[in-house]
Amino acid sequence: MEESSVIEVQEVEEQRHERNQNYRQNSFRKLAKVNSFDFEVEEATAQPRQSREDVDWATLFTLAFQSIGVVYGDIGTSPLYVLPGVFPDGVQHSDDILGVLSLIIYSLILVFLIKYVFIVLSANDNGDGGTFALYSLLCRYAKVSLIPNQQVEDKEVSNYQLDNVSNRRLRLAYGVKSFLENSYYAKQILFFITILGTSMVLGDGVLTPCISVLSAVGGLKEAKSSLSDNVIMWVSVLILILLFQVQRFGTHKVGSSFSPVLIVWFFFISGIGIYNFFTYDPTVIKALNPWYIIQYFQQRKKDAWISLGGVVLCLTGAEALFADLGHFNVRSIQISTCSLVFPSIILAYMGQGSYLRKHPMDAPNTFYASVPKPVYWPMFVVAVMAAVIASQSLISASFSIVQQSMALGCFPRVKIVHTSPKYDGQVYVPEINALLMLACVGVTLGFKNTLQMTNAYGIAVIFVFTLTSAFLMLVMIMIWKTNISLVLLYILTIGASELIFLSSLLFKFPQGGYFPLAFAAVFVIIMYVWNYGYRKNYTFELENKVSVQKIKEIASDPKISRLPGVALFYTELVQGISPIFTHYVSNVPALHSILVFVSIKTLPISKVPQEERFLFARVEPYNLSIFRCVVRYGYNDARKESESFEEMLVHHLKEFVEEDFRRVGRSISGRLDNNEEVTNHEDEVKREVEFLIQQVREGGVIYLFGENQVICSKESNFAKRFVIDNGYHWMRRCVRQPDEVFLVPRRRLLKVGMIYEV
Repeated sequence: MEESSVIEVQEVEEQRHERNQNYRQNSFRKLAKVNSFDFEVEEATAQPRQSREDVDWATLFTLAFQSIGVVYGDIGTSPLYVLPGVFPDGVQHSDDILGVLSLIIYSLILVFLIKYVFIVLSANDNGDGGTFALYSLLCRYAKVSLIPNQQVEDKEVSNYQLDNVSNRRLRLAYGVKSFLENSYYAKQILFFITILGTSMVLGDGVLTPCISVLSAVGGLKEAKSSLSDNVIMWVSVLILILLFQVQRFGTHKVGSSFSPVLIVWFFFISGIGIYNFFTYDPTVIKALNPWYIIQYFQQRKKDAWISLGGVVLCLTGAEALFADLGHFNVRSIQISTCSLVFPSIILAYMGQGSYLRKHPMDAPNTFYASVPKPVYWPMFVVAVMAAVIASQSLISASFSIVQQSMALGCFPRVKIVHTSPKYDGQVYVPEINALLMLACVGVTLGFKNTLQMTNAYGIAVIFVFTLTSAFLMLVMIMIWKTNISLVLLYILTIGASELIFLSSLLFKFPQGGYFPLAFAAVFVIIMYVWNYGYRKNYTFELENKVSVQKIKEIASDPKISRLPGVALFYTELVQGISPIFTHYVSNVPALHSILVFVSIKTLPISKVPQEERFLFARVEPYNLSIFRCVVRYGYNDARKESESFEEMLVHHLKEFVEEDFRRVGRSISGRLDNNEEVTNHEDEVKREVEFLIQQVREGGVIYLFGENQVICSKESNFAKRFVIDNGYHWMRRCVRQPDEVFLVPRRRLLKVGMIYEV
């Protein structure tokens, strides 16, 4: 048995090696047809890749168990504050409870279960979710990105997963795709929706810890009524500060006990819900009839519409469920939702409704008032722990979102710390952690209680819902090619209900609803200014790139000295070389023996397989020893330390040299009958590889970075001057520099300065 297993492993490794070799050979063959410094050529066909969904049942149920502790903290703790948000002054009529319960039940079914669990999760980007995942998915199927994409070196990545549709019946999909690609304003709107949705999720990352912890700690007041709101507030602030201090240890350590705690929480709330249901008023089962929603609006009219702002809080965490998808898979989340989470939440709300039918004035403190006295303190402890877990899920999601935004050029450079050696998606961002902590403390001290906070929280939640629906409709039409009648059905049901929720919450704008919009506005401005400057910088380099002929002239100039060693000249361009290179040579007339122009490029996909990370080309003639290297990352890929990066780059460069010579050698052997020239060619391969190894050993690896300053031209208008010369310039000085992001050793770093006038 053991011997056969070894043989199987060896066969798998051989197949993988052969697959990688074929990939490299195909890549080199395609790129050899074109200019080595211009990779913009015809489309390549992506190779199939095993889906993350293809796992055995044991793994599937393990993932389902683990997902309980990471995904459902927010929506699982919503029974702490939903009914108090709907009835802040108590229940006026007992039948109102049936209408509100019916609203909660069908909102959970329609938005949480149908929309997110069974529709939105399918719109993932190679297993990753969130606003940027939807945007990157659209960018791969249509040329809507503001930064050039869909180039051959991108499409050869095996999980790029482009679809080539030829069905004539799908005119709507083609029409939408054509409109988005040809409309500058449509591209800008898509980008704005993306950064707005991202900013709103970051707003959730501030509000979720505040409202969850404050609601859970509020149970102390039920046990000891003499405690003031200020005491509850300061206890909550202390817990929040401790919560953010432990983030540096990483999600995998902080969350090691999440699943057992939340499973206990779900059993507690469902058990208490069943107890209250049979103890107080089992007739609340009538809330399953949606007719009570109509009656509720007929009787309460405007008050019923206003109360929707509290009802929507039962859906908090649905977007986090999508954003945290990358740690699990769709099927595992569907299993855990349907088997435990959804039934437990429904039972909890039914039990609270049953209790309120007999104690209508306890509505402002529904959760703890409905807990039976014998289990009060155990329930309080579990509630606080569950609230901390709920906070953790949104904080972790905020870190991931910032990482994705930064990788795609939409967020200023900050430090990304990968906290888990096993899961690349688990990251910690010190600057964002500090910002969120200060914002959480400020919000808690400012609002002091959950009443106004629920208004702010609801607007942040429903805005993200509506933006996700907007993207989802594009995915349905353009990618899934869904029947138009089903798209209209979605719009008229889920889309319409979300807009009604949004209208109710905007009515509460003066009562705290302004906060998430103000917070999001700040982040939208930061992200847009940074991306605008980033695009102007990229466009300038693209328009002023150095031609391959110019590179040859410089390298062949006898006045240019060649120094021992390997120089890595970093450039953000893929189609050409940055003009900083000629600026450098004009001031320092010396080049290293081996020159590699390196482009670090982030693709709109979550991960790039390790064997497909590096893509090389060379400048002929061979004796120049000048190469081009595109290093491709997905937005969730971890950046390696400089030493390991050097080792990998040199290793792949050596493989490229050998393969490139073999390709030329095969061409020679196919034209000649004698083997003399073939033998000479093989000797050249050995000399080239030995020369590479020798240069690394003697001169080492030197890093050359361009440090450019982007300024506006004299004819630019005031708005452009203000954004570039003030906003973008100030951000670039305040944030981490490229050499810090790429972990470049200072002792081997040389910076070259230049001014870009845009």
